[in-house]
Amino acid sequence: FSLQVDSANAGRVLASDAAVFLKKSGLTDLVLGKIWDLADTDGKGILNKQEFFVALRLVACAQNGLDVSLSSLNLPVPPPRFTDTSSPLLLSGTASSDVPWAVKLEDKAKYDAIFDSLNPVNGLLSGDKVKPVLLNSKLPVDILGRVWELSDIDRDGMLDRDEFAVAMFLVYCALEKEPVPMSLPAALVPPSKRKPISVPGAMPLIPSSTSTKESHQSLPPAGILAAKTPLTQ
Repeated sequence: FSLQVDSANAGRVLASDAAVFLKKSGLTDLVLGKIWDLADTDGKGILNKQEFFVALRLVACAQNGLDVSLSSLNLPVPPPRFTDTSSPLLLSGTASSDVPWAVKLEDKAKYDAIFDSLNPVNGLLSGDKVKPVLLNSKLPVDILGRVWELSDIDRDGMLDRDEFAVAMFLVYCALEKEPVPMSLPAALVPPSKRKPISVPGAMPLIPSSTSTKESHQSLPPAGILAAKTPLTQ
């Protein structure tokens, strides 16, 4: 607490310091905002030690698929998980790369067929093309919004073949009354996405050269990610 977020050792955490730390949980800004509102009981934009521990507890609840609410605080959950990778939803290191992908081969074939039927451009589907498929599930809009946030792993507003498979997997789970997680479990991150990549939205930082043009036009999305890898630590 003192070393990471209470640098002034004043027994309280400012919103700006807490935001940087809590983002390492891999949860979406929407979920983190809800956690902050619940923890900051007096609305002053500052958390004392007890309120900060409430925030950590709520992070753990969200990471384990529980509702972000004060009623969840009494439920048994593992400690919250934080990572220093610059890509919130990607778990770096050997642990995640060894986890088998939760999407089975036979299911992936079905999802690929749906993906191809939606006429992807350069191996990508825009939100406009995916939206009707999601709405066709008749799931609540807030659930579908979370499915989109979790499946658009590189935050480019488009889904490639693997990201679309994640979206379909989450939709079918929700239809089976399984809760959609607040953050993407390691087992659901496609193997092609498990290499650390640069910060989402950092694509313009790639030097403008012929290699950039090639990576955009002739390579599939996985190739673009590979091209970005050298830019990261």
